[in-house]
Amino acid sequence: MSSMDMPDPHNPADGLAAAVALRRLADLLEAAQVEQALRAGWSWSEVAEALDVTRQAVHKKYASRVAAAGVETRRRSG
Repeated sequence: MSSMDMPDPHNPADGLAAAVALRRLADLLEAAQVEQALRAGWSWSEVAEALDVTRQAVHKKYASRVAAAGVETRRRSG
């Protein structure tokens, strides 16, 4: 399947390749938006709530990436 061809809905290889491509795109979009939210001053808890995951999960997944990008994050209060 070339990038210009539509996947054949009856061909499992095409459907699975499309699912992989969508998953990769979704992962890139999520990572970019997490970084953007943190740059905008959101806390890890706010990001986690928006993604419907725990603060620990989102921090574990993205902390090193955003630190490497030089993003300063808010500390939890209390």
